[in-house]
Amino acid sequence: MTAADWTLDRGFLSSSGEVRWGVLGAPDAPPVVLVHGTPFSSYVWRAPARALASRFRVHVWDLPGYGASEMRPGQRVDLDSQSRVLTELLDHWGLGPDGPAPAVVAHDFGGAVALRAHLLHGAAYSRLALVDPVALAPWGSPTYRLFAEHSDVFRQLPAELHEALVHRYISSCSHPGLRPDTHARLVAPWLTEAGRDAFYRQIEQNDQRFTDDIQGRYGELELPVLVCWGAEDTWIPVGRGRELATVIPGAALRIIEGAGHLVQEDAPAELTAALLEFLRAPRRDG
Repeated sequence: MTAADWTLDRGFLSSSGEVRWGVLGAPDAPPVVLVHGTPFSSYVWRAPARALASRFRVHVWDLPGYGASEMRPGQRVDLDSQSRVLTELLDHWGLGPDGPAPAVVAHDFGGAVALRAHLLHGAAYSRLALVDPVALAPWGSPTYRLFAEHSDVFRQLPAELHEALVHRYISSCSHPGLRPDTHARLVAPWLTEAGRDAFYRQIEQNDQRFTDDIQGRYGELELPVLVCWGAEDTWIPVGRGRELATVIPGAALRIIEGAGHLVQEDAPAELTAALLEFLRAPRRDG
């Protein structure tokens, strides 16, 4: 993992294809795993990851079908497949249950991935931070549902119209607006031939049943949980964050003013400060 740019320099062959990953921080530092959402990549975690690496061993990765990881026809990239991949990666990294249990920080669909891995697949965490997660029904914006219901039609769009669509969709994740270079980096993976198909594949494979499976089990979470939310999130309103914090026992809630859905870009310093406070807090069991 290089510090000057963002290059995932390691690979792992998962059940859903090759995963590109990287790690920052001292080998003996407490482990933290960052999980991105859709339609993003680990690139959105670069600022918090570098800051957290001063105290933690930070693992970052691109989900299969996203970013630098493998994209291919027929690939399983639904939320359950992704949660199985996360469980496989933790084992590959030697993190819980037989090694040190990591703290997990998950954004957007990454929240559902992390919750499913923990509740259904036995992934062990020391604590869990959920940043504007997909966790409560109903979810999916009207635009997202339109993509899912008519993915075969959208795949037939001319390249320039697909590009315009992806540009507009990604721009709506930020409240103050993304920097042009950041916006270009987030859009780029979806503009290749493989990326274009992958963009619609990940949308059509996901539906609410993947959170319906676990929503009734959030009361079973027996670890410290932080819920962070951008106050200006138009993808998943902040009221969902308040609701989620009430159904998870002992969960703390942090609302970040001036941030939209992509809090990592809109308010990286504020988010990192909230994460550092949470990750360094003494654990109270019992």
